[in-house]
Amino acid sequence: MSLIENFQNIFKIEDLRKRIFYTLGILLIYRLGTFITMPGVDASMLSQTTGPATDLLGLFDLFVGGAFARAGVFALGIMPYITAAIIIQLMGAVVPYFQKLQREGEEGRRKINQLTRYGTVLITLVQSIGFAINLMATSPDAIVVSNTAFIITAMIVLTSGTVFVMWLGERITERGIGNGISLLIMIGIIAALPTSLLNEWQTKNNAIIVLFEIGVLILVIAAVVLLTQGQRRIPVQYAKRVVGRKVYGGTTQYLPLRVNAAGVMPIIFAQSIMFIPSTIGTFFPGNETVQLMTAWSADFTGVTYSIVFFFICMFFTFFYTAIVINPKEMADTMKRQGGFIPGVRPGKQTVEFIDNILTRITLPGSIFLSFVAILPAFAANFGVTPGFAMFYGGTSLLIIVGVALDTLQQVESHLLMRHYDGFMKSGRIRGRRRM
Repeated sequence: MSLIENFQNIFKIEDLRKRIFYTLGILLIYRLGTFITMPGVDASMLSQTTGPATDLLGLFDLFVGGAFARAGVFALGIMPYITAAIIIQLMGAVVPYFQKLQREGEEGRRKINQLTRYGTVLITLVQSIGFAINLMATSPDAIVVSNTAFIITAMIVLTSGTVFVMWLGERITERGIGNGISLLIMIGIIAALPTSLLNEWQTKNNAIIVLFEIGVLILVIAAVVLLTQGQRRIPVQYAKRVVGRKVYGGTTQYLPLRVNAAGVMPIIFAQSIMFIPSTIGTFFPGNETVQLMTAWSADFTGVTYSIVFFFICMFFTFFYTAIVINPKEMADTMKRQGGFIPGVRPGKQTVEFIDNILTRITLPGSIFLSFVAILPAFAANFGVTPGFAMFYGGTSLLIIVGVALDTLQQVESHLLMRHYDGFMKSGRIRGRRRM
């Protein structure tokens, strides 16, 4: 069955068809909102400024689809929610109250989601003040109201916008297809791809070079897909149990450990750390010593920047993997369910066995992930324009690949439930098994 027939099968399933159109409608609403300028800002005057192109603000603007530079009502996008979710997750590793919530099942998840929403509002209020102050400093002519009125307006409008975007993401997750929050971030990143590709074409003005760069990008995407999908499966044997006249267990299942269990978070953390020196330098523009010490962090294509960034990514890969994966909890759950790893005694030996395997697969995963993180620097040094080079690796590419695979997996699940072939025949998407 051809790929075209697979797409035709999608529209044969009424529920799946409605979910896809619903998702596209929500994404369209979000994109339209990024072009609506917030009150108190002269859009024509603002367009004359270049906007944030580097540092943390440039990365932030990429995630929100350019709304930050345009001072849109969705200028902060869904990023405050992501920040709140990360903080709650990290607190779950050290604060007993959050650890308790994580063990309470559905009720605990509901409380965590509620706390995350409250945290989103608080973070957005703080960030909206910073956004207003930054805009007043960089584009004072674009502000048509008093500074105090603009700060108050920014707090109200941007907080409302972020809460609305959060609601849109939840609607996609509930009634659409894919993870709504992730899709909103991905669509913001992809929105910059056509402009970046056009700039690359205008700069090179050579079809062969541009096609070669696109071919290399496809190979990089394939490698990132392998990294995202790669996993080590540990066989787990479950003992037989007789309940009444039925026999349960006695089967062999697998405990999957992903090579890149930390996902994109190590790169996000590392980039936040890398922005600290340049941020310090902006506070002391006249101090030559400070400028000399922080100059290396201003050039993401430099050798020093790439080396430091590489090792920080490796560190955070191990750090975040240790947070999201708990071998002791895995071993305890396995023991309660009557499962054991063949040749390994339950309890402490199982914990050590899982931890050793996790360490061995995380090491090559962290090296590859760190290499992907610095690939944009390599691309820029080989002549690719900075905007297009950002798609050769780093946070942008990992988010696009991860979200696309997750969405494709959900579409395939709907197809397989109705006995249609999925998109993958020779291979398998995560979660699909051959019959």
